[in-house]
Amino acid sequence: MAHARVLLVGGTGFIGSQIAGRLAAGNRHVLVPTRRYERARHLLPLPTVEVVEADVHDDAQLRRLVGGVDAVINLVGILHGRRGSPWGPEFDKAHVRLPARIAAACTDSGVRRLLHMSALGVQAGSERTAPSMYLRSKAAGEQAVREARALDWTIFRPSVVFGPGDSFLNLFARLQAWLPVMALARAGARFQPVFVGDVARAFVDALDAPATHGGCYELAGPDVFTLRELVALAGRHAGHERPIVALPDGFGRLQATLLEFAPGPTLMSRDNFDSMAIDNVASGPIAPELGLTPTPLAAIAPAYLRRGPARFGRERARARR
Repeated sequence: MAHARVLLVGGTGFIGSQIAGRLAAGNRHVLVPTRRYERARHLLPLPTVEVVEADVHDDAQLRRLVGGVDAVINLVGILHGRRGSPWGPEFDKAHVRLPARIAAACTDSGVRRLLHMSALGVQAGSERTAPSMYLRSKAAGEQAVREARALDWTIFRPSVVFGPGDSFLNLFARLQAWLPVMALARAGARFQPVFVGDVARAFVDALDAPATHGGCYELAGPDVFTLRELVALAGRHAGHERPIVALPDGFGRLQATLLEFAPGPTLMSRDNFDSMAIDNVASGPIAPELGLTPTPLAAIAPAYLRRGPARFGRERARARR
């Protein structure tokens, strides 16, 4: 095993937890930094996972973490942040500066292997031209990784990720549990959702695969859906499918603006609306060197969408207090 000790940055979230599980199953030591220890308690039963409280945005702390491993996986990403040109401060911190810091720490520590998660829809060199802050900042983060010429890096661009515990299909199911009608912006936007287990496998299998060095890989499922189709599917399998009203772009942007400033968790923002101006669809099949056959959404999603009553209404009520 070439990379027995792995630093998993962003390892406490939906995708990171799956990757941590796969790494642990392969008997790799996994170091997961988090600002709050309680956020990673669900990882503690994994026998080879070590959770440490640390701030990866602090260069000294980051270098100490990198100095004790053989490889680094960076999964950090955000969907919402304050506006700015070409991107706001939160996107700058998470998507631009952090990848650059990680690449520099790897270079200084002699850790050559770096796996970086970007996003489907990002295009190299689009830091100024992509339609949203999210996509522009993700492109800049990719560029920071590419410029680290001393490293054996691999970049992954997953589509929207589904699976038990996701915040995509589950969100649409919860919304339809308490809304009589779904007013939907960008209803015709196209997505190619990828199963979280496939994303985790791609990352873990690539760790010791020299053929992936210097590669940028799209990760997408076998099927393409419009946003309208995905919302209907989520409601149908959750048992409360609602009528869907497709909003014209002007009203869609207004809806996004209102939701961006609504109290409680941000359901949608103007930047999300801008991101959906381009289709979230792969340019071709998954690269053969990944050895991955993507899992259809229909094989996984219906089972977890059928589970339990929605809690979204109660969560929103608590957020308003």
